[in-house]
Amino acid sequence: MATRLIPTRRTFSEPESQSGVGVSPAQRPCVTTGRLRKAGSTTVVLGIDPGLDRTGYAVVAMPNGAVTDAGLIRSNARAELPARLAEIAAGLDEVLSECRPDLIAVEELFAHYKHPRTAILMGHVRGVVLLAAARHGVRVLPLSATRIKKTLTGNGHAGKSQVQRAITTTLGLPRIPQPADVADALAIAWCAGILEPPRPVSIDRRGSAVRKGVAR
Repeated sequence: MATRLIPTRRTFSEPESQSGVGVSPAQRPCVTTGRLRKAGSTTVVLGIDPGLDRTGYAVVAMPNGAVTDAGLIRSNARAELPARLAEIAAGLDEVLSECRPDLIAVEELFAHYKHPRTAILMGHVRGVVLLAAARHGVRVLPLSATRIKKTLTGNGHAGKSQVQRAITTTLGLPRIPQPADVADALAIAWCAGILEPPRPVSIDRRGSAVRKGVAR
């Protein structure tokens, strides 16, 4: 299940260590995204920071940088790997169905991991993300960690605290997003929105906005 960490746009809850549990989907439905998507110049980007224990996600409307949803998708650490991947897939389906992004941005894997097991597990989760995107007909933009940091901070080797501070300032958030998985997802979404310009929108026969080149 996806745990929302923002009850309203641009307003983050207190850190997880204080609140214990984020806002449930029933309490905070993703209602603002649909309204924002009607603007022809707006691209709704879902940024994902894949991880087996918890996958951070964030939905940002670009180019204005409005945060419409953010949170974590957790898996049961005591379950077997297939069951944990299924939990993540279910959480992703929930987020995609509610927020209906135009673009999904996910961090690329790189070859020189200090801990190969971590890279392998992250690769499994990233595969789940790509499969969910394909099932929902959403384009995927892979981004390297170096490019994300360079675009956001000007330093391709910036540390996590620098990324957190930079995304807080860039998006005009009231406080630094916690945990770091969510901050990373916000950075990924914002970076993708900067690097990938909005696609033109046409009106179909039913009067609905259709973004050209995107299968829905």
